[in-house]
Amino acid sequence: MKTVCGIDLGTQSCKVIVYDFEQKSVIAQSSAPVEMIAENDGTREQKAEWYDEALKTCFNKIDAGIKQSIAAIGVSGHQHSFVPLDKAGKAVYNVKLWCDTSTAPECEELTKMAGGEKKLIAKAGLPMRPGYTAPKILWLKNHKPKAFAKLRHILLPHNYINYLLTGTYSAEYGDASGMAIFDVRERKWASKISKLIAENLESMLPPLIESGAVAGKVSNSAAQLYGIKEGTLVASGGGDNMMSAIGTGTVRDGFLTMSLGTSGTLFGFSKTPVIDPTGNLAAFCSSSGGWLPLLCTMNCTVASEEFRALFGLDVKAFDAEAAKAPIGADGIVILPFFNGERTPNLPNGRASVNGITAANFKRENLARAALESAIFGMRIGLEGFNELGFKAKEIRLTGGGAKSHLWQSIAANVMNLPVRVPANTEAAAMGGAIQALWCLHNNSAEYKGKKVSIKDLADEHVALEGASSKDAATVNPDKKAVAAYDKVYTQYSRYLRALSPLYK
Repeated sequence: MKTVCGIDLGTQSCKVIVYDFEQKSVIAQSSAPVEMIAENDGTREQKAEWYDEALKTCFNKIDAGIKQSIAAIGVSGHQHSFVPLDKAGKAVYNVKLWCDTSTAPECEELTKMAGGEKKLIAKAGLPMRPGYTAPKILWLKNHKPKAFAKLRHILLPHNYINYLLTGTYSAEYGDASGMAIFDVRERKWASKISKLIAENLESMLPPLIESGAVAGKVSNSAAQLYGIKEGTLVASGGGDNMMSAIGTGTVRDGFLTMSLGTSGTLFGFSKTPVIDPTGNLAAFCSSSGGWLPLLCTMNCTVASEEFRALFGLDVKAFDAEAAKAPIGADGIVILPFFNGERTPNLPNGRASVNGITAANFKRENLARAALESAIFGMRIGLEGFNELGFKAKEIRLTGGGAKSHLWQSIAANVMNLPVRVPANTEAAAMGGAIQALWCLHNNSAEYKGKKVSIKDLADEHVALEGASSKDAATVNPDKKAVAAYDKVYTQYSRYLRALSPLYK
């Protein structure tokens, strides 16, 4: 038996799956939680050693024989988070996360030094946003100068896991494109922007490799620590959104993936760069050879989780409560900015419940409005895709929220597109496994002469719910519901325009 392994280092947990690619079956999986440091100033941090321990815990939960069958590994990690290492590969400070908004002043500083947002987008394809990596590096320089003086290696979480496995430093285009110090069009580090932070910053950035290339091989020390074979291939890996694109089959034009997790993302594959002059759609590269224009909101399932906790309901009971309410929650509209917001760019944003009256102030309306708010945030991205000429045909829904039939229906009707759900709920880890298989086929002597494309592998290994019956698991938009949601979204947009100035 030969298998491939997908690792997904998420914000809240590390997950490992082992996939038998001949039988097309996940034969083992495990997970371990990862804590977070949160402060009222927007700080969101973790410690690199927590990643070490979580990865070890995950592999310890998997049968030794299965681990020995692993022929290649692909790693997914949360994007943008800054892992700062010294010359010995040890962290000089905490990992500053994608959802950290304390770096808003550094965004302003970098934007001013670059000559304005338009020039930043022209140089690298991205504006400066608190979620990206560049302002986090400048924050370390401004606030922790002693730690910055020791800094020698700048990694992202998936790069760090690759380093733990192989002992080598590398980066690939997809994840690197989310750092705001990368030239998206030319696929190289943006030297001029790097020098705004520090003259020698580019020397701290890892070498760039092609998506699907070999990042390295499992070292002797990693083999002993995790119980996997020394010399096992480790693919380039990628950011969680890039790997979720592979794991949901979004590796060709026309498909969009919508991920409903703590953060919400909407992204689609493109053969050419897609640069949004507004900055709402991030101009990322994919981890499958093209580009991946992407919208990210920082508060997707956050509102539903907060209200669910307030009401003391489990997920199913909360959905049932929300299903009692009509489309538009009888006039209640939630702006779900519990953690500030990335899109729209409101790092100091706050959540609000709008449109309350004595008649509509009911638990079911609040529950439904919380679910709807997540998808309204996604629609901002869809409008951007439409304006840039991207023709969407279908949405692949993933993340924890994808399990909700009500949320599936809301997504189909708010976005006015068919929605399908991949059978494997761990899209990022599955994407890692498929990328590992791609790497294995194209770089292993055993498969010499049998090179395959990532599109073919995704078609073969991404299973959709109800795949045996073409339309069994497809949620199609309903014309009346689409029209109703158009009106509700207009109201959402009015509240957003009216309240945004309070948070700038």
